[in-house]
Amino acid sequence: MRKAGVLAIAPVMLAVLASAGAAAAAPGPPAAASWTVYHADPAGTGVAGPVSAVDTRTRAWTSPGLDGEIYGEPLVFAGRVYVATENDTVYALSAATGAVAWSAHLGTPVPASSLPCGDIAPTVGITGTPVIDPSRGEIFVVADELVRGAPVHVLAGLATATGKTELTQDVDPPGADPAALLQRTGLTLDDGRVVFGMGGNFGDCASYRGRVIAVPEAGGRPRVFTVDAAGGDSQGAVWMGGAAPVVDAAGRVWVSTGNGSVHAPGQPYDDSDGVLELSPTMRLLQYFAPGDWPANNAQDLDMSTAPVLLPDGQVILAGKSRIVYLLDGAHLGGTGRPQATLGPACGADIDGGIAVSGMTAYLPCGSGVIAVRAAASPPALHLLWSSAAAPGPPVLAAGLVWTIGQNGTLYGLSPATGAVRQTAFVGAPANHFPTPSVAGGLLLAPAARDVVAFAAPAGTPPATPAAPAPATPVPASTAASAPRQAAAGGGLPPGAIAGLSVFGLAALGGIGWLVWWRRKIGHN
Repeated sequence: MRKAGVLAIAPVMLAVLASAGAAAAAPGPPAAASWTVYHADPAGTGVAGPVSAVDTRTRAWTSPGLDGEIYGEPLVFAGRVYVATENDTVYALSAATGAVAWSAHLGTPVPASSLPCGDIAPTVGITGTPVIDPSRGEIFVVADELVRGAPVHVLAGLATATGKTELTQDVDPPGADPAALLQRTGLTLDDGRVVFGMGGNFGDCASYRGRVIAVPEAGGRPRVFTVDAAGGDSQGAVWMGGAAPVVDAAGRVWVSTGNGSVHAPGQPYDDSDGVLELSPTMRLLQYFAPGDWPANNAQDLDMSTAPVLLPDGQVILAGKSRIVYLLDGAHLGGTGRPQATLGPACGADIDGGIAVSGMTAYLPCGSGVIAVRAAASPPALHLLWSSAAAPGPPVLAAGLVWTIGQNGTLYGLSPATGAVRQTAFVGAPANHFPTPSVAGGLLLAPAARDVVAFAAPAGTPPATPAAPAPATPVPASTAASAPRQAAAGGGLPPGAIAGLSVFGLAALGGIGWLVWWRRKIGHN
């Protein structure tokens, strides 16, 4: 079975790797021209196409200041960069210069002061990362709009070439209070439908139920799955730290869910605080939740990462409890039956999108990205390293793990050790979960109200040694290698990194290393 966006890893000989790492190496396959969905592909792997290096010494361009704060990830398609703001405006920027090609203001955003709670201000507009359907030439967003004095969540489809509106549809579930709902997840596509999650505003105030909603791309009756659907139940947000629902190769949809209103043990499971596998028509197929899910609900311990779909069929899940779970994707097991656990794996909540290479997942812990490796036989999780550099949802490109810190710094980390290899200041982000994208020869980092681009030309990534898996699970307080802080002003330039890689290979006397390769499928 094909796996969306999963890396295939092959050993190679020393001479081949040395040639690949040299500055004069022959050009590799062209870099992916598009990044049309959160974290690159339907499975949310966060893996870019072949990129030789990211030049963080100078900016390729900085966009003009936009009309509102940016919460989503920039997208790339047909030579343009697409980004949306909390002022309900969608922008298409030139990928060559960052200049505005077109902008479309969809409506009046909702004043934060009119909502029962929340932490987005001064207005709430487009929060979730949009999604692009290349076959239709259409970008979809969910905008929170003030209509006749009240909030309404509107799914809008715009022509990518011109910004012309092709679709508008109210997507608030019947009977819901729109003021109590926040559309925080990224959007994705599945079986001709736009799929996204809904939850509550920061603070879990008012009454709401988490939803996963699938709307036909041409408009029409939505399919909806509701968390905490029983009478008297509520909450169970589907927010995932801004990540999009994950779509596997068979078109099944995977989401994590937040805390529900059931706190007493012995009550029927309410679909909260777990991972759900749904059909394309939003029918529940299977689920997992910790055995102590009612206690987690009482303590607001959401499951809040994107589910990590590993190439062998296992699944990794994490959230605010800071415990990482390993699951059998074919048999999630219901409540209380994970294959293995690790944790607490770090010192803060684990929220947002992920990156995955083979059996290693890079997870966005609030105290810094962590690397966790899964094993199948026997099932186990191993903490490879913890980085204090930055907590933002990571992506993989040019042989490095890229993440954005709340201090406004973009970091490139060694995937083997977590050591800082490159840095660049991009400006403070607007939200807790900023994440870069890499396509079209650029790495794009969103700041609060602008987008910063760095050159990321096509080519074979520098060879990167893989961190060896420990013989036994590593305690959460231990890392395989302590991260090093790069020097200010951009760290080591890409050419120096490649040179060091070749030198290390010679010193090791011919030990095979790993080359990164990826075959993109789906809508990218």
